[in-house]
Amino acid sequence: MRFAHEEVTTVKREFESKILLGDGQEYYGYSFGANKEKILELVFNTSMAGYQELLSDPSYTDQAVVMTYPLIGNYGMAPEDYESDAPTIGALIVREYNDMPSHYRSAETLGAVMERYGVAGIAGVDTRRLARSVRDLGSRPVLLTAADTPLEKGLAMLNDYTPPADAVSRVSCPAPRLFDVPKARFHVVAVDCGMKRNIVRSLNARGCRVTAVPWNTSADAIRAMKPDGVFLSNGPGDPQDVPETIAAVRSLLGEYPLFGICLGHQVLALACGAKTYKLKFGHRGGNHPVKNMLTGKIEITSQNHSYAVDADSLLPTPLSVTHVNLLDGTVEGMECAAERAFSVQYHPESAPGPQDSAYLFDRFLYLMEGGARHA
Repeated sequence: MRFAHEEVTTVKREFESKILLGDGQEYYGYSFGANKEKILELVFNTSMAGYQELLSDPSYTDQAVVMTYPLIGNYGMAPEDYESDAPTIGALIVREYNDMPSHYRSAETLGAVMERYGVAGIAGVDTRRLARSVRDLGSRPVLLTAADTPLEKGLAMLNDYTPPADAVSRVSCPAPRLFDVPKARFHVVAVDCGMKRNIVRSLNARGCRVTAVPWNTSADAIRAMKPDGVFLSNGPGDPQDVPETIAAVRSLLGEYPLFGICLGHQVLALACGAKTYKLKFGHRGGNHPVKNMLTGKIEITSQNHSYAVDADSLLPTPLSVTHVNLLDGTVEGMECAAERAFSVQYHPESAPGPQDSAYLFDRFLYLMEGGARHA
């Protein structure tokens, strides 16, 4: 309690960092995690939970993610919840960062993990305004820098920036890696373009031995492993930056059941002769409604992608649309029944997110057993 006669003394903390956009907009805040100057692609995510899985998802490589939920860090970091061995996300931008987490599974703070892996953080930002800017003007480069960096210098740095095109090669496994299970029913070769751990967990839980292989593994090398099915993983960047993966899929199509997620979905489309394009601000969050055109059911999905498959370009290909995004009509799922191949743009393995779409892994198993598409 404070009495009327008492003098109130406040200490105003000086801004330490800022983010700068190419149109001159500046957002000031306070650093946490690694205090590094970076130029990254600015995107936003609407999830209310799951910042640890987001931080460790390789699909966020080279991106600065604005978290629209206002409080981040409050339940800490749990060793079991990482989606990769080492986070490659560029930065987190949050309204309020909590450095005193309260959760029985927490082993360390979000900021400590970010500092260890070189992930920049800035808190105290008006994330509502910033997310609206991304929605209105689209994803674009952003500079994270010290608060006193001159505007002219920062704008010159942004003007000289060229986005990297090697993200997949940086996050893919460098050599084949086996994830075995006792009494495995099937052997799945997973082309790792930045694969999340929960994809492997989902396949292992269904009795699949998984061999993860580098993104540029040839079709002949995959054949030599004698798989029952081939999986195409999620990953960062433009799908057209992985021509080796596209060529391998084109060669393997029809030989084995094939299941693609996210980037793998886009790679399957390109391998079949369709086209992809970049969305204005992408889809990132855990509540995107998708209609399953085969069943008529609505699925609430977890999504994280910047690119989409051009629906019109699918017409001359053997692929047909199976799922549609109800927010913007984009293609969320495809299949080629004759070749036992299918894919989805969203994440049925969730982590984090809803479990509405886990049946897709069961469909993959059904195809490996020799079944038809409507499993």
